[in-house]
Amino acid sequence: MERGKMAEAESLETAAEHERILREIESTDTACIGPTLRSVYDGEEHGRFMEKLETRIRNHDREIEKMCNFHYQGFVDSITELLKVRGEAQKLKNQVTDTNRKLQHEGKELVIAMEELKQCRLQQRNISATVDKLMLCLPVLEMYSKLRDQMKTKRHYPALKTLEHLEHTYLPQVSHYRFCKVMVDNIPKLREEIKDVSMSDLKDFLESIRKHSDKIGETAMKQAQQQRNLDNIILQQPRIGSKRKFKKDAYTIFDTEIESTSPKSEQDSGILDVEDEEDDEEIPGAQDLVDFSPVYRCLHIYSVLGARETFENYYRKQRRKQARLVLQPPSNMHETLDGYRKYFNQIVGFFVVEDHILHTTQGLVNRAYIDELWEMALSKTIAALRTHSSYCSDPNLVLDLKNLIVLFADTLQVYGFPVNQLFDMLLEIRDQYSETLLKKWAGIFRNILDSDNYSPIPVTSEEMYKKVVGQFPFQDTELEKQPFPKKFPFSEFVPKVYNQIKEFIYACLKFSEDLHLSSTEVDDMIRKSTNLLLTRTLSNSLQNVIKRKNIGLTELVQIIINTTHLEKSCKYLEEFITNITNVLPETVHTTKLYGTTTFKDARHAAEEEIYTNLNQKIDQFLQLADYDWMTGDLGNKASDYLVDLIAFLRSTFAVFTHLPGKVAQTACMSACKHLATSLMQLLLEAEVRQLTLGALQQFNLDVRECEQFARSGPVPGFQEDTLQLAFIDLRQLLDLFIQWDWSTYLADYGQPNCKYLRVNPVTALTLLEKMKDTSRKNNMFAQFRKNERDKQKLIDTVAKQLRGLVSSHHS
Repeated sequence: MERGKMAEAESLETAAEHERILREIESTDTACIGPTLRSVYDGEEHGRFMEKLETRIRNHDREIEKMCNFHYQGFVDSITELLKVRGEAQKLKNQVTDTNRKLQHEGKELVIAMEELKQCRLQQRNISATVDKLMLCLPVLEMYSKLRDQMKTKRHYPALKTLEHLEHTYLPQVSHYRFCKVMVDNIPKLREEIKDVSMSDLKDFLESIRKHSDKIGETAMKQAQQQRNLDNIILQQPRIGSKRKFKKDAYTIFDTEIESTSPKSEQDSGILDVEDEEDDEEIPGAQDLVDFSPVYRCLHIYSVLGARETFENYYRKQRRKQARLVLQPPSNMHETLDGYRKYFNQIVGFFVVEDHILHTTQGLVNRAYIDELWEMALSKTIAALRTHSSYCSDPNLVLDLKNLIVLFADTLQVYGFPVNQLFDMLLEIRDQYSETLLKKWAGIFRNILDSDNYSPIPVTSEEMYKKVVGQFPFQDTELEKQPFPKKFPFSEFVPKVYNQIKEFIYACLKFSEDLHLSSTEVDDMIRKSTNLLLTRTLSNSLQNVIKRKNIGLTELVQIIINTTHLEKSCKYLEEFITNITNVLPETVHTTKLYGTTTFKDARHAAEEEIYTNLNQKIDQFLQLADYDWMTGDLGNKASDYLVDLIAFLRSTFAVFTHLPGKVAQTACMSACKHLATSLMQLLLEAEVRQLTLGALQQFNLDVRECEQFARSGPVPGFQEDTLQLAFIDLRQLLDLFIQWDWSTYLADYGQPNCKYLRVNPVTALTLLEKMKDTSRKNNMFAQFRKNERDKQKLIDTVAKQLRGLVSSHHS
């Protein structure tokens, strides 16, 4: 039973599945029916399904037949109507065909016209599109053409601006064209070309500046000189802003339009034509000579290209190299002033350019860079000047060099450069200038002293008298009262030397000008230099003249007189210096002139030379002495040589009338002492081994002649017999021997008031020894042998006693 239930359940299930398949076949598209049929064949109930399918087909046929039967009459009616319409349709077809044929025939031309219109419309559209594209490309091509023109005419900065517009504005709009790609590829090359060409222009500018820096510096120094002259003219007026004005004028320079499109302004590379500028009344500003546009262009181009730092480094490096070249002085610079001037012009030109670059560009150079260059320049310049100026021996060249250095310093000071070290160095050069002046004046003094006649200046008229007084401060009321012709006491070298001292002071003053020194410093400098002139140069010149071998007593006497008057003129030199420096001598720390000491020393040297010269003349006369020491004749007159000597001394001392009294007296006393000493030495010299009483008598006559000369008062001012005291030693010695007064001498020896106080026992013994053993050669004593023997015994006795005195004196 259960099996029957199960079979029944399976049968129902199969029937339901078949029903589903049939519905699916009915509702599914024919192309997709494959899977459905496949499920039928996959099952076991294929037969039963076919049965059901046949049953379902039959059912559908019945339904179709029913439906056809229901609509058959309507179908028949429709066929009937369709048959009726077929005839009318044929007629309509014929009409349409005929109408079409006519239409085709009539519209053939229109179709052709329409085809032509279509082609025209197409061309018009193409032309419009082409014009639109060309309108986009033309600005690009125009800009590129403009760029090439600017490159060709070397207007590089505008070319760079054009290149920027082309790259960023125009090319992006037409970037899909091939020619644009070519342009884009060329842009870096064009930039590099502009960069190279602008750098080449800068190099040309730097080279031109290097060659013409001396011209730039010369113009700047001329302008500074012009301004200084103007300042001197209006010295009494306020100088408000004068230097500022000069510097402002100096900066009214070539005002360059950086973006100028003028080919001329683009091609200028440095120095403008200034050949005829010297004929103009007004000196142009230093920077008016220079076109700085290459620097500006190159700076802007590198800034736009993003390489400003590279440009700055290159510019500074090149200018440092040029600075070292400029600061290298030529080896022969010291020979002429033009050598120094060219050297200074180059330095000034260099720094004028740099100062202008500093003030007209932003950051190309800075103050630290300028200060570094100036410090280097200052040290090298000062070192070069120290070296080369030391070779200079011409004071005029040293003075011109000083003026040039001052102008050099003033010029650079206007541009803001510190120049204190230059003025400090000028103080060093001042010492050298003083030395060169001293050497020059040594030659001047030597010429004056060599050419002087050492005779009082004669004047025959009032005009000549005033001329001399105008040259030398001399006042003498007695001389003024004397009638013409008359003579000044001094020779021509006095006014000449005095005026040369004043000229030296003027020369020293010239160097101190424009050194920004106070009056006290100028006064001190002049006084110290003048003291060197007096104490060293003039003193040496006078000493050389005084020490000359061929100098005569007359010249020496005149030198003493001249130096006396020059000594008196020192106060006038003091006043002269005070007048030109406006510094009173009472001012603290004021140096005093040492002229008085100089002339005193020269006078003393001349006096000593007079004494020496007189003594030498005396020695020359004494060399003519020819005594016969063994003579027995008694003379009755002085020797000829001594008479000549006395005559010479009288004439010589007659010249001493203008000398100071003490000088003449000292000279006279010195001459008498030297004469007495020389006569004593002549009497006692070792070569005279024997002498007779007759020889002593002749010698005594000569001494009496000397004493007579002393008593005659050859030089006024001696008291009583003072001059005779020079011969007292000789007189007492001769009196002792001639009078043979040995008893008195020996008895009074050692007494302060003894008669023969000046007779030294040694001297007496020496002379006595010479008188021994003269009997054999003396005819006077030949007949009186006994008297001779007595005399000899007496001499021996006296000699013995004298030896006793000598030995007791030494003990």
